[in-house]
Amino acid sequence: MPAAMPSSSPREIDPLALRHILRRLQRAPGPPWLHDEVASRLAERLAVVRLRPAVVLDWGAALGASAGRLRQVYPAAAITAVESEAAAAPAAAPAASGPLRWLQRFRPAAPRPLAAAEVPAGAAQLVWSNMLLQRVADPPPLMAGWLRALAVDGFLMFSTLGPGTLDDLREVYRDAGWGPPMAEFVDMHDLGDMLVHAGFADPVMDQEVLTLHWADADAALAELRALGGNAHPARLAGLRTPRWRDRLRAALAARADAAGRIALRFEVVYGHAVKPPPRPAVAPSTAVSLDDMRAMVRRPRGGTQGSSGGAEGLG
Repeated sequence: MPAAMPSSSPREIDPLALRHILRRLQRAPGPPWLHDEVASRLAERLAVVRLRPAVVLDWGAALGASAGRLRQVYPAAAITAVESEAAAAPAAAPAASGPLRWLQRFRPAAPRPLAAAEVPAGAAQLVWSNMLLQRVADPPPLMAGWLRALAVDGFLMFSTLGPGTLDDLREVYRDAGWGPPMAEFVDMHDLGDMLVHAGFADPVMDQEVLTLHWADADAALAELRALGGNAHPARLAGLRTPRWRDRLRAALAARADAAGRIALRFEVVYGHAVKPPPRPAVAPSTAVSLDDMRAMVRRPRGGTQGSSGGAEGLG
Protein backbone atom coordinates (compact mmCIF):
# COMPACT_ATOMS: atom_id res chain seq x y z
CA MET A 1 0.00 0.00 0.00
CA PRO A 2 1.49 3.40 -0.96
CA ALA A 3 2.54 5.80 1.75
CA ALA A 4 0.30 8.72 2.63
CA MET A 5 0.51 11.34 -0.10
CA PRO A 6 1.34 14.99 0.53
CA SER A 7 -1.88 16.87 1.26
CA SER A 8 -0.88 20.18 -0.26
CA SER A 9 1.00 21.44 -3.25
CA PRO A 10 4.59 22.69 -2.92
CA ARG A 11 3.69 25.45 -5.37
CA GLU A 12 2.68 29.01 -4.62
CA ILE A 13 -0.04 29.37 -7.19
CA ASP A 14 -3.44 31.00 -7.66
CA PRO A 15 -5.92 28.29 -8.79
CA LEU A 16 -8.42 30.86 -10.12
CA ALA A 17 -5.76 32.50 -12.29
CA LEU A 18 -4.66 29.06 -13.44
CA ARG A 19 -8.19 28.20 -14.59
CA HIS A 20 -8.43 31.51 -16.46
CA ILE A 21 -5.14 30.77 -18.25
CA LEU A 22 -6.33 27.27 -19.16
CA ARG A 23 -9.55 28.59 -20.70
CA ARG A 24 -7.56 31.03 -22.84
CA LEU A 25 -5.19 28.28 -23.99
CA GLN A 26 -8.15 26.06 -24.91
CA ARG A 27 -9.51 28.80 -27.17
CA ALA A 28 -6.24 28.94 -29.16
CA PRO A 29 -6.23 27.33 -32.62
CA GLY A 30 -3.71 24.70 -31.47
CA PRO A 31 -1.17 23.74 -28.82
CA PRO A 32 1.90 25.95 -28.35
CA TRP A 33 4.88 25.22 -30.56
CA LEU A 34 7.01 24.28 -27.55
CA HIS A 35 4.55 21.54 -26.59
CA ASP A 36 4.94 19.98 -30.03
CA GLU A 37 8.74 20.07 -29.76
CA VAL A 38 8.72 18.47 -26.31
CA ALA A 39 6.24 15.80 -27.49
CA SER A 40 8.76 14.84 -30.16
CA ARG A 41 11.56 14.57 -27.60
CA LEU A 42 9.40 12.61 -25.15
CA ALA A 43 8.38 10.19 -27.91
CA GLU A 44 12.06 9.43 -28.58
CA ARG A 45 12.25 8.04 -25.03
CA LEU A 46 9.68 5.36 -25.89
CA ALA A 47 12.47 3.50 -27.70
CA VAL A 48 13.71 2.14 -24.34
CA VAL A 49 10.31 0.65 -23.47
CA ARG A 50 9.81 -3.02 -24.35
CA LEU A 51 6.13 -3.24 -23.40
CA ARG A 52 3.78 -2.65 -26.34
CA PRO A 53 0.63 -1.12 -24.86
CA ALA A 54 -2.78 -2.16 -26.15
CA VAL A 55 -4.47 0.87 -24.55
CA VAL A 56 -2.87 4.33 -24.30
CA LEU A 57 -4.36 7.26 -22.38
CA ASP A 58 -3.23 10.64 -23.73
CA TRP A 59 -3.78 12.68 -20.55
CA GLY A 60 -4.19 16.38 -21.33
CA ALA A 61 -4.40 15.64 -25.04
CA ALA A 62 -5.86 18.95 -26.20
CA LEU A 63 -2.69 20.89 -25.36
CA GLY A 64 -0.26 17.96 -25.46
CA ALA A 65 0.35 17.90 -29.25
CA SER A 66 0.99 14.14 -29.05
CA ALA A 67 -1.80 12.26 -30.83
CA GLY A 68 0.03 11.85 -34.14
CA ARG A 69 3.25 10.68 -32.53
CA LEU A 70 1.49 8.16 -30.33
CA ARG A 71 -0.33 6.72 -33.36
CA GLN A 72 2.98 6.50 -35.21
CA VAL A 73 4.74 4.64 -32.40
CA TYR A 74 1.77 2.44 -31.45
CA PRO A 75 -0.36 2.01 -34.61
CA ALA A 76 -2.23 -1.00 -33.19
CA ALA A 77 -3.05 0.59 -29.82
CA ALA A 78 -6.37 2.10 -28.78
CA ILE A 79 -5.44 5.72 -27.98
CA THR A 80 -7.93 7.70 -25.89
CA ALA A 81 -7.76 11.40 -25.02
CA VAL A 82 -8.30 12.29 -21.36
CA GLU A 83 -8.96 15.79 -20.05
CA SER A 84 -9.79 17.33 -16.71
CA GLU A 85 -13.53 17.53 -16.10
CA ALA A 86 -13.52 21.25 -16.96
CA ALA A 87 -11.86 20.56 -20.33
CA ALA A 88 -13.57 17.30 -21.26
CA ALA A 89 -16.11 18.83 -23.65
CA PRO A 90 -14.37 20.06 -26.83
CA ALA A 91 -15.34 23.39 -28.33
CA ALA A 92 -17.94 23.14 -31.08
CA ALA A 93 -16.51 23.29 -34.59
CA PRO A 94 -17.66 26.27 -36.68
CA ALA A 95 -20.56 25.49 -38.99
CA ALA A 96 -19.57 24.94 -42.59
CA SER A 97 -21.29 26.64 -45.52
CA GLY A 98 -22.04 25.65 -49.11
CA PRO A 99 -21.14 22.09 -50.22
CA LEU A 100 -19.04 21.57 -47.08
CA ARG A 101 -22.19 21.94 -44.97
CA TRP A 102 -23.76 18.98 -46.82
CA LEU A 103 -20.63 16.88 -46.35
CA GLN A 104 -20.46 17.75 -42.66
CA ARG A 105 -23.75 15.93 -42.06
CA PHE A 106 -22.14 12.61 -43.00
CA ARG A 107 -18.75 13.12 -41.41
CA PRO A 108 -18.37 11.11 -38.16
CA ALA A 109 -17.98 13.31 -35.12
CA ALA A 110 -14.64 13.24 -33.33
CA PRO A 111 -14.82 11.11 -30.18
CA ARG A 112 -15.34 13.09 -27.00
CA PRO A 113 -12.33 12.93 -24.69
CA LEU A 114 -12.87 11.15 -21.40
CA ALA A 115 -13.06 13.17 -18.23
CA ALA A 116 -10.47 11.99 -15.71
CA ALA A 117 -13.22 10.65 -13.43
CA GLU A 118 -14.58 8.50 -16.28
CA VAL A 119 -11.38 6.51 -16.81
CA PRO A 120 -11.87 2.91 -15.62
CA ALA A 121 -9.39 1.58 -13.08
CA GLY A 122 -6.60 -0.49 -14.62
CA ALA A 123 -7.68 0.49 -18.13
CA ALA A 124 -4.33 1.22 -19.80
CA GLN A 125 -0.79 -0.03 -20.22
CA LEU A 126 0.50 3.50 -20.91
CA VAL A 127 -0.50 6.85 -19.45
CA TRP A 128 1.13 9.63 -21.49
CA SER A 129 1.04 13.25 -20.35
CA ASN A 130 2.95 15.90 -22.27
CA MET A 131 3.40 19.38 -20.75
CA LEU A 132 0.44 19.10 -18.39
CA LEU A 133 1.93 19.12 -14.90
CA GLN A 134 3.05 22.75 -15.04
CA ARG A 135 -0.65 23.67 -15.32
CA VAL A 136 -1.64 21.71 -12.20
CA ALA A 137 -1.83 23.43 -8.82
CA ASP A 138 -1.60 20.20 -6.80
CA PRO A 139 0.24 17.34 -8.59
CA PRO A 140 -0.25 14.42 -6.09
CA PRO A 141 -3.99 13.90 -6.78
CA LEU A 142 -3.28 13.86 -10.52
CA MET A 143 -0.56 11.24 -10.02
CA ALA A 144 -2.98 9.14 -7.98
CA GLY A 145 -5.38 9.27 -10.94
CA TRP A 146 -2.62 8.14 -13.30
CA LEU A 147 -1.78 5.20 -11.05
CA ARG A 148 -5.43 4.16 -10.78
CA ALA A 149 -5.83 4.26 -14.57
CA LEU A 150 -2.87 1.94 -15.20
CA ALA A 151 -2.89 -1.84 -15.24
CA VAL A 152 -0.22 -3.62 -13.20
CA ASP A 153 3.16 -3.26 -14.95
CA GLY A 154 1.76 -0.42 -17.03
CA PHE A 155 3.94 2.66 -17.31
CA LEU A 156 3.73 6.43 -17.15
CA MET A 157 5.56 8.88 -19.43
CA PHE A 158 5.30 12.61 -18.82
CA SER A 159 7.02 15.95 -19.36
CA THR A 160 6.70 19.31 -17.67
CA LEU A 161 8.57 22.56 -17.17
CA GLY A 162 11.17 22.69 -14.40
CA PRO A 163 12.18 25.47 -12.00
CA GLY A 164 15.04 26.67 -14.23
CA THR A 165 12.50 27.82 -16.82
CA LEU A 166 12.78 31.50 -17.83
CA ASP A 167 15.45 32.37 -15.29
CA ASP A 168 16.38 35.18 -17.69
CA LEU A 169 12.89 36.68 -17.42
CA ARG A 170 12.85 36.30 -13.64
CA GLU A 171 16.09 38.29 -13.52
CA VAL A 172 14.55 41.07 -15.63
CA TYR A 173 11.61 41.28 -13.23
CA ARG A 174 13.85 41.23 -10.14
CA ASP A 175 16.07 44.01 -11.49
CA ALA A 176 13.01 46.17 -12.19
CA GLY A 177 11.29 45.37 -8.87
CA TRP A 178 8.22 43.92 -10.61
CA GLY A 179 7.70 40.81 -8.48
CA PRO A 180 7.53 37.26 -9.89
CA PRO A 181 6.64 36.82 -13.60
CA MET A 182 5.18 33.32 -13.07
CA ALA A 183 4.48 30.68 -10.47
CA GLU A 184 7.36 28.41 -9.52
CA PHE A 185 7.66 25.01 -11.17
CA VAL A 186 8.26 21.79 -9.23
CA ASP A 187 11.80 20.37 -9.08
CA MET A 188 12.24 16.98 -10.73
CA HIS A 189 13.46 15.39 -7.49
CA ASP A 190 10.26 16.50 -5.74
CA LEU A 191 8.24 15.07 -8.63
CA GLY A 192 10.06 11.76 -8.24
CA ASP A 193 9.21 11.72 -4.52
CA MET A 194 5.57 12.42 -5.33
CA LEU A 195 5.48 9.49 -7.74
CA VAL A 196 6.80 7.15 -5.06
CA HIS A 197 4.24 8.46 -2.54
CA ALA A 198 1.51 7.89 -5.14
CA GLY A 199 2.52 4.21 -5.41
CA PHE A 200 4.67 4.20 -8.56
CA ALA A 201 7.89 2.19 -8.74
CA ASP A 202 11.27 2.84 -10.37
CA PRO A 203 10.75 6.51 -11.24
CA VAL A 204 13.31 7.80 -13.74
CA MET A 205 13.69 11.56 -14.03
CA ASP A 206 15.90 13.64 -16.27
CA GLN A 207 15.95 17.15 -17.68
CA GLU A 208 17.37 19.33 -20.41
CA VAL A 209 17.52 23.06 -21.02
CA LEU A 210 16.18 24.37 -24.34
CA THR A 211 17.27 27.85 -25.44
CA LEU A 212 14.78 29.51 -27.77
CA HIS A 213 15.54 32.59 -29.87
CA TRP A 214 13.24 35.27 -31.26
CA ALA A 215 13.87 38.08 -33.70
CA ASP A 216 12.77 40.75 -31.22
CA ALA A 217 11.09 41.34 -27.87
CA ASP A 218 7.57 41.49 -29.33
CA ALA A 219 7.96 38.03 -30.88
CA ALA A 220 9.27 36.64 -27.59
CA LEU A 221 6.40 38.14 -25.58
CA ALA A 222 3.80 36.81 -28.04
CA GLU A 223 5.24 33.29 -27.69
CA LEU A 224 5.25 33.53 -23.90
CA ARG A 225 1.58 34.51 -23.90
CA ALA A 226 0.81 31.50 -26.10
CA LEU A 227 2.48 29.28 -23.48
CA GLY A 228 0.41 30.54 -20.56
CA GLY A 229 0.47 33.39 -18.08
CA ASN A 230 1.28 34.52 -14.56
CA ALA A 231 -0.58 32.60 -11.82
CA HIS A 232 1.73 33.55 -8.95
CA PRO A 233 -0.30 34.83 -5.95
CA ALA A 234 2.12 37.78 -5.54
CA ARG A 235 1.73 39.00 -9.12
CA LEU A 236 0.51 42.55 -9.76
CA ALA A 237 -3.25 42.56 -9.09
CA GLY A 238 -4.14 45.15 -11.72
CA LEU A 239 -3.53 45.49 -15.45
CA ARG A 240 -0.15 46.50 -16.81
CA THR A 241 0.10 49.74 -18.78
CA PRO A 242 1.53 50.36 -22.27
CA ARG A 243 4.37 52.27 -20.57
CA TRP A 244 5.22 49.19 -18.50
CA ARG A 245 5.19 47.00 -21.62
CA ASP A 246 7.62 49.42 -23.28
CA ARG A 247 9.96 49.06 -20.28
CA LEU A 248 9.76 45.27 -20.53
CA ARG A 249 10.54 45.40 -24.25
CA ALA A 250 13.56 47.60 -23.59
CA ALA A 251 14.81 45.32 -20.78
CA LEU A 252 14.61 42.27 -23.05
CA ALA A 253 16.21 44.13 -25.97
CA ALA A 254 19.12 45.05 -23.71
CA ARG A 255 19.86 41.33 -23.40
CA ALA A 256 19.80 40.65 -27.15
CA ASP A 257 22.75 38.96 -28.82
CA ALA A 258 24.92 40.49 -31.52
CA ALA A 259 22.29 39.64 -34.14
CA GLY A 260 19.57 41.38 -32.13
CA ARG A 261 17.87 38.11 -31.14
CA ILE A 262 16.21 37.54 -27.77
CA ALA A 263 17.15 34.26 -26.06
CA LEU A 264 15.19 32.64 -23.22
CA ARG A 265 15.81 29.27 -21.60
CA PHE A 266 13.30 26.57 -20.67
CA GLU A 267 14.06 23.65 -18.36
CA VAL A 268 12.12 20.59 -19.54
CA VAL A 269 11.70 17.67 -17.12
CA TYR A 270 10.94 14.14 -18.35
CA GLY A 271 9.59 11.39 -16.11
CA HIS A 272 8.94 7.67 -16.40
CA ALA A 273 7.56 5.26 -13.77
CA VAL A 274 5.88 1.86 -13.51
CA LYS A 275 2.80 0.63 -11.65
CA PRO A 276 4.02 -2.29 -9.53
CA PRO A 277 1.93 -5.30 -8.52
CA PRO A 278 0.04 -4.93 -5.24
CA ARG A 279 1.96 -5.90 -2.13
CA PRO A 280 -0.21 -7.11 0.74
CA ALA A 281 0.92 -6.04 4.20
CA VAL A 282 2.79 -8.76 6.06
CA ALA A 283 0.88 -9.88 9.17
CA PRO A 284 0.11 -13.13 11.05
CA SER A 285 -3.14 -13.23 9.07
CA THR A 286 -3.27 -11.39 5.72
CA ALA A 287 -6.38 -10.89 3.59
CA VAL A 288 -5.84 -10.39 -0.15
CA SER A 289 -8.70 -9.44 -2.49
CA LEU A 290 -9.44 -11.67 -5.46
CA ASP A 291 -8.55 -8.87 -7.89
CA ASP A 292 -5.17 -8.28 -6.20
CA MET A 293 -4.46 -12.02 -6.20
CA ARG A 294 -5.15 -12.22 -9.93
CA ALA A 295 -2.88 -9.23 -10.54
CA MET A 296 -0.04 -10.85 -8.58
CA VAL A 297 -0.20 -14.28 -10.27
CA ARG A 298 -1.09 -13.24 -13.82
CA ARG A 299 1.39 -10.46 -14.49
CA PRO A 300 1.87 -9.79 -18.22
CA ARG A 301 5.21 -10.62 -19.75
CA GLY A 302 7.57 -7.84 -20.79
CA GLY A 303 8.50 -4.67 -19.02
CA THR A 304 10.39 -1.44 -19.29
CA GLN A 305 13.92 -0.30 -19.02
CA GLY A 306 15.37 3.14 -18.74
CA SER A 307 18.34 5.22 -17.71
CA SER A 308 18.51 8.45 -15.80
CA GLY A 309 20.09 11.63 -17.06
CA GLY A 310 21.47 14.73 -16.07
CA ALA A 311 2.85 28.31 -18.19
CA GLU A 312 -2.65 24.10 -16.89
CA GLY A 313 -1.14 27.87 -18.00
CA LEU A 314 2.54 28.52 -17.96
CA GLY A 315 2.02 28.99 -14.24
